[in-house]
Amino acid sequence: MKDILTGKFVRLSAFDPEEMSKAFTRWNLNSEYQRLLNSAPFRMESAKSAAKWMEKELEEMSSANYYFSICTLTEDKLIGEIGLDVVNWPGRDAFVGLGIGETEYWNKGYGTDVMNVLLRFAFTEINLRRVTLTVFEYNPRAIRSYEKAGFCHEGHLRNYLNREGRRWNEVFMGILREEWMELNNQALSAVPREALSKEGGAGIS
Repeated sequence: MKDILTGKFVRLSAFDPEEMSKAFTRWNLNSEYQRLLNSAPFRMESAKSAAKWMEKELEEMSSANYYFSICTLTEDKLIGEIGLDVVNWPGRDAFVGLGIGETEYWNKGYGTDVMNVLLRFAFTEINLRRVTLTVFEYNPRAIRSYEKAGFCHEGHLRNYLNREGRRWNEVFMGILREEWMELNNQALSAVPREALSKEGGAGIS
């Protein structure tokens, strides 16, 4: 069996507050990155303050919260973070949040790859029914990436925030387990049978 936390370009690893706080402080110098992630006004934070906040978050984390660091496969370099918060266990619904802070990895498929890994974890490991996310209207790069991972547009909050002299919508996108299964079965069926056998795909017909 393959490692469910490993994709084509990245792997998900344990969230280390000390390591992440240093990276977060560096990423936080980029106001564009922060404005793509947060609706709150841009603010800077020290590594010490960030580590303290992250440690508190991890201490309070429940079985409904899953936080991961994103590392590249080739260099084992920390490039971002991703979190999954189950908001309704009976309904098996969760929200996902993703940020790639190292800008040299933007527009190269890393975001789509890590989302594919996270969805595989969500639907096959913890048996979720739906995963939802929000993204700002002025972030078309992220919207395209989420569409590639199978997310559908489900609605928006009109004029949600003010940036650079105009109001922007917050977009809601979601994917259901059966939609993810259909997409991945289609992808699997496109792989030659001999390639599947080489990768341990026994029992797949």
